[in-house]
Amino acid sequence: MPYEIKKVFASLPQVERGVSKIIGGDPKGNNFLYTNGKCVILRNIDDHSRFVNCVRFSPDGNRFATASADGQIYIYDGKNGEKVCALGGSKAHDGGIYAISWSPDSTHLLSASGDKTSKIWDVSVNSVVSTFPMGSTVLDQQLGCLWQKDHLLSVSLSGYINYLDRNNPSKPLRVIKGHSKSIQCLTVHKNGGKSYIYSGSHDGHINYWDSETGENDSFAGKGHTNQVSRMTVDESGQLISCSMDDTVRYTSLMLRDYSGQGVVKLDVQPKCVAVGPGGYAVVVCIGQIVLLKDQRKCFSIDNPGYEPEVVAVHPGGDTVAVGGADGNVRLYSILGTTLKDEGKLLEAKGPVTDVAYSHDGAFLAVCDSSKVVTVFSVADGYSENNVFYGHHAKIVCLAWSPDNEHFASGGMDMMVYVWTLSDPETRVKIQDAHRLHHVSSLAWLDEHTLVTTSHDASVKEWTITY
Repeated sequence: MPYEIKKVFASLPQVERGVSKIIGGDPKGNNFLYTNGKCVILRNIDDHSRFVNCVRFSPDGNRFATASADGQIYIYDGKNGEKVCALGGSKAHDGGIYAISWSPDSTHLLSASGDKTSKIWDVSVNSVVSTFPMGSTVLDQQLGCLWQKDHLLSVSLSGYINYLDRNNPSKPLRVIKGHSKSIQCLTVHKNGGKSYIYSGSHDGHINYWDSETGENDSFAGKGHTNQVSRMTVDESGQLISCSMDDTVRYTSLMLRDYSGQGVVKLDVQPKCVAVGPGGYAVVVCIGQIVLLKDQRKCFSIDNPGYEPEVVAVHPGGDTVAVGGADGNVRLYSILGTTLKDEGKLLEAKGPVTDVAYSHDGAFLAVCDSSKVVTVFSVADGYSENNVFYGHHAKIVCLAWSPDNEHFASGGMDMMVYVWTLSDPETRVKIQDAHRLHHVSSLAWLDEHTLVTTSHDASVKEWTITY
């Protein structure tokens, strides 16, 4: 097998404010569905005043509980359906309750509420045993919960999964974080001897992942407010990201903290960013190409005569390749604080979707919507070196291996190919790399470890062997 899945950093549940992740019963609050032996019973019960979000039988079958948007939890006899009690009296929570879960011994109940708390109830004496405050923001609302053996879990509106600590209700034992919206881009970087993966999503969040353990967190502070379109790391260890909020952000990978100082506001929406040595960054926007120097906008090409889509900077820092929707790649030179059009066109086979220089600067790879990757030789005046066919749909992204002999491509066909530069027929094909959505971005951790991501909101590591 030329490849194998190494790790999967799974997506979080997709959540929506005010919507339970575990549901049951009639939404109007008049009917409840439950089982009794081999029968399914539909009863008319009108105790709740608002929507019922969850109905759960106790494991021993003697009772069942209902939770509603009215903030109440009712306990019923599991055999005759008669109401036993209302937990907490008039109200169990100050907000709507979206999920409940019984303890394995059927004596306690865990509840999750929009009032940003979870609670453990002793059903026999109708009292609260523990209250877990989960925060103060809207995203801290609790939409789901589970009592599994000794583990108590809750799901926040943010999508975070919380391991509740019965001995210390004020702080979860562990919080599993990640993306709950589609991931648009990723990049990798070594920091403190460890390799980290940085991923940006549709909702503007940027997460960093330990490539070995999968542990991750998001950057602190207020960052992008819209889709993160592209990210890269410059020579000073800063993450440079461009977003549909019309900004380019510079974020220290040592601090991982957004700062209002590292924000460049652009006139139009950026699509792609690439960096070069000396503090340079080139941003491709809608109908515009912008040159940044030391976090400042110093030059722009307005209305270049074509629609620029993607950009790459040669490792030497002197040449910029811009791919266009017209199926051509144009070369520009960086001259101080300006960009000069060299008047050289490289023809792709269709509208250009990504461009990437090899790490040694010897080759430029170009992929397009016509399902083709074309590699040009820089030393030979950007003459065509080879053409690579295999994808069944538009290719979306490219990345060169550190060995400069292999590169990977990902497409709308949900496939990833790892190509050999000297022989287009020698390739590794990863079919259905992401089964739910197309591959949106990829990067190499080392010569044999490829990272991919997708709109399925997951990040995967692959071990590649040749």
